[in-house]
Amino acid sequence: MAIFFAGLSALMYGAADFCGGMATRKAHLAAVLASSQAIGLVVAVVASVAFGFRPAAPGDLVWGIVSGVCGTAGIAALYSALATTEVAVASPLAAVTGAVIPVALGVLAGERPGVAAWVGIVLGVSAIVLLTAGSSASHRQGAIRRAALLGVLAGLGFGLFFFAISKTSRSSGLWPLVAARVATVSLVTVFLLLTRKPVRLSRGSLPYVMLSGALDMGANIAFLLASRSGMLSISAAVAALYPGPTVILAWIVLRERVTAPRVIGLALALAGVALISA
Repeated sequence: MAIFFAGLSALMYGAADFCGGMATRKAHLAAVLASSQAIGLVVAVVASVAFGFRPAAPGDLVWGIVSGVCGTAGIAALYSALATTEVAVASPLAAVTGAVIPVALGVLAGERPGVAAWVGIVLGVSAIVLLTAGSSASHRQGAIRRAALLGVLAGLGFGLFFFAISKTSRSSGLWPLVAARVATVSLVTVFLLLTRKPVRLSRGSLPYVMLSGALDMGANIAFLLASRSGMLSISAAVAALYPGPTVILAWIVLRERVTAPRVIGLALALAGVALISA
């Protein structure tokens, strides 16, 4: 079941990123981020109540808050990179770092994936690089160094989110995700108040914002279930393949050209998941 939930989280993370990207074409990034995070909080509360679990222990809520802070830091670093630096440098580094960190921490915690799973993880990391590869229009060393730094910081935030949320107990249900999103919404609100960024959404962006927020929380729920039913190292490696669905949706909806590296990346991703499942 861990592979199923991790794969489901990758699909929803990828779809959420695509919808978020579409929303930012029609509204200010700050408004999209604040609104989508608030929608995710509502989804988390409703899902937690529907699951019927008793309230979580304080320790589980603390891990949830830590995961929310890490995830918010990752999003902030990635969005800053995508807005001001080399996308082709920052995006692959963020995705790969976000996969490697929880895999390494899982192994350090005593997890021992089999040989086939290790081969699948290596193929998955290679697939991430190919799926997020793009053309870089600028060769300015300063911009590239900044992109690399922000990409690594973003990946570190995402990887630590995966690790922190996996430390919560089964008995806590989904309440750690509620705590995580409360922390995220609080941080985003403080940022908006300090910077006075516009938070008004255009009518055309609203459906994409709603989908982005709901899908992102759905992906978090799926990953939490995956980490509780299998090894973190394997669940994180599969969930980190989220660029694949984003590429496919861009191809279907926006008619973006799918380059040869991305086709190879999709093939490697499928092969990697198959080996990990074996």
